[in-house]
Amino acid sequence: MAAGETQSAAGVVQLRESRIARTFVELADTLVDEFDLTDFLHGLVEQCVDLLGVAAAGVLLGDQRGGVRMAAASSERAELLEVFAADTNGGPCVDCVQSGVPVRSTDLAADSARWPRYAAAAQACGFGAVHALPMRLRKNVIGALSLLEVQADGVDAATSALGQAMADVATIGILQQRSIEHSHQLTEQLQTALNTRVIIEQAKGMLAASRPDASPEEAFVALRGFARAHHLKLTTLAQDVVDGRADRDAILDHTG
Repeated sequence: MAAGETQSAAGVVQLRESRIARTFVELADTLVDEFDLTDFLHGLVEQCVDLLGVAAAGVLLGDQRGGVRMAAASSERAELLEVFAADTNGGPCVDCVQSGVPVRSTDLAADSARWPRYAAAAQACGFGAVHALPMRLRKNVIGALSLLEVQADGVDAATSALGQAMADVATIGILQQRSIEHSHQLTEQLQTALNTRVIIEQAKGMLAASRPDASPEEAFVALRGFARAHHLKLTTLAQDVVDGRADRDAILDHTG
């Protein structure tokens, strides 16, 4: 290998290591005022796609009734699959939440006998492999992080290991953010994050309906970007959209 190529390769490695370090710092930095769990989880799945190179990622959280709910997804297809898994209470992600251990399928078509409904739904959404990683600290399991790939065998061991590390840091950050409060307050916050999904979905739909050329995913990107640019909580802005207090055009016209 020529000297220039060696230096170039070293630069790529150094850049990736820098991105990894920055990502872990961001995931750990939850002890801030006005911590927004919904926005934090969306950041987590987006960082998984960007850093790990997977096709999509999603988060399921356990709810107060012992079931699971979809809390965040990096794309509309991933969201559909996560919602289906939660609604049918089946699939690798649900098994992961219930067991607290990683559940992997490198070929969902081959595992269709184990998860027939989930495997069919995954295929319909365009995914062929999934690695579900527990969001847990000791015996406290709060949910699961799903790494999704289009092709079978798409999520390798190194990617899965780094994803687990991100899930671990995110879990620690979430739990320590409320460590000074009673345990029931943490449960209420997690439940609130699940409940606000309804408001956010309504806001996405209303924004998308305002523009024929805007998809729900594009509407969410605009909603989140506008909230950050104007230092607003994502859930508060979504509620304003639903209640008719927000300027939909201004939100959809937001860039950056």
